[in-house]
Amino acid sequence: MVSNSAMACLYEKNVASRLHLVLVFCISLVVSGFAELQTFQHAKKDDGSLSFLVVGDWGRRGFYNQSAVALQMGRIGEQLDIDFVVSTGDNFYGDGLRDENDPAFLESFKDIYTATSLQKQWYSVLGNHDYRGDTEAQLSPALRKIDSRWLCQRSFILNTGIAEFFFVDTTPFVNKYLVDKDHNYDWRAVSPRGTYIANLLQDLKVALNKSTAKWKIVVGHHAIRSVGHHGDTPELISLLLPVLKAHNVDMYMNGHDHCLEHISCLDSPIQYLTSGAGSKAWRGDVKSYNNQAMKFFYDGQGFMSVKLTGLDAKIAFYDVLGRLLHTWKMSKPLHSTM
Repeated sequence: MVSNSAMACLYEKNVASRLHLVLVFCISLVVSGFAELQTFQHAKKDDGSLSFLVVGDWGRRGFYNQSAVALQMGRIGEQLDIDFVVSTGDNFYGDGLRDENDPAFLESFKDIYTATSLQKQWYSVLGNHDYRGDTEAQLSPALRKIDSRWLCQRSFILNTGIAEFFFVDTTPFVNKYLVDKDHNYDWRAVSPRGTYIANLLQDLKVALNKSTAKWKIVVGHHAIRSVGHHGDTPELISLLLPVLKAHNVDMYMNGHDHCLEHISCLDSPIQYLTSGAGSKAWRGDVKSYNNQAMKFFYDGQGFMSVKLTGLDAKIAFYDVLGRLLHTWKMSKPLHSTM
């Protein structure tokens, strides 16, 4: 007999394959001009380096150690003289923001990340929990009037000269949310879904192809590869991963799984980096994985830091007490732009 887990895996693969065929059809219908992804500029330091923190799955009004993680982010942020913060989504639990005046924006963001070092720009994507609320509220310029640090878009580009970051809206890729009867999702700007995803993938291909940055980093909410509670995302493996491999992406950063982890791709330079431990964690279930690819996994709360130069990238993970858990260094030739 086939086990339930095997049947579920087969179902996910079949659904991902069907979605792939739909997207191929949608792409074939589009004969001209995709709108380019909006690009934001952020200057690197005078010495040519760039430092930032990455945190995800955090917005719980300070509970589940969110405030404790924020405290250590402030400390490490000061040590590294960070330039900005990247949020990998699920910014506000449990169901996103109700509207632009939802007090959760103050109680889960503005009043939590108060350290001087964290008063820098925050670049954020939406997670699946954010889609359960008013997504347009999180994207609204009105929130920037409340706190100028906040910048959240569905998909966009951040150009720092030394690195380009490609933020991707991954929630619409995931099939199970379409049949979730327990929650309502705000799909207003996503329908028709097949066309939305096809356009996004095409825009991403064009942007990656044009990029001459030393480092190419893609940020999404859902993991491509993960040993955590949610595991791999079949739709992203089928649709997004080939784009990343074809364009020499260096890192894919995500949240969704409430843990910290680092997995190396064995057939490309991509490093899969999960930082989704900004508050509630300790799920307690870990999937088996290739020992050669698996570099680090931590089931608790914490965050990640990255420092980039023209020669190397230094990645570090910290726990809720600010203790260093794992480091990794990637190097590139002096004249490489790939």
